[in-house]
Amino acid sequence: MTTSETSRFVRLRVELVLEIEDTEALTGAALERIAADEFMPDEERTHAQSAVREDEAEALAYLIDPFDLVAEVPGVELAQASWSSEQVAYDPEAQEWDLDDDFDGIRDEYEDDADDEDEDEGDGGGKGQ
Repeated sequence: MTTSETSRFVRLRVELVLEIEDTEALTGAALERIAADEFMPDEERTHAQSAVREDEAEALAYLIDPFDLVAEVPGVELAQASWSSEQVAYDPEAQEWDLDDDFDGIRDEYEDDADDEDEDEGDGGGKGQ
């Protein structure tokens, strides 16, 4: 593929942390979705129902569809999607969950570039004067 052909494709990464407030409602909705899937083979349906009853993350995986995220976005078509869910230990105060950290390096680069430009435009002298 040429660059012009591949540049039409964009990888969108989204990470969400969801708090399960009502396990029964979540599990019930997932079980309803599974029951309504007319194309799911019975053996797979039995396995899916069991997994959903045991794990809220599995229930979410049956209810969340990446297609729904972009279905109404004009001018785009979903070419490929994959997703997974897992239970995590979440502490909103922990450094690892600070979403701003992902952008700090980018911000620092821009700030450094801006500082360099300010120094260059300063008193007209070189550094160290």
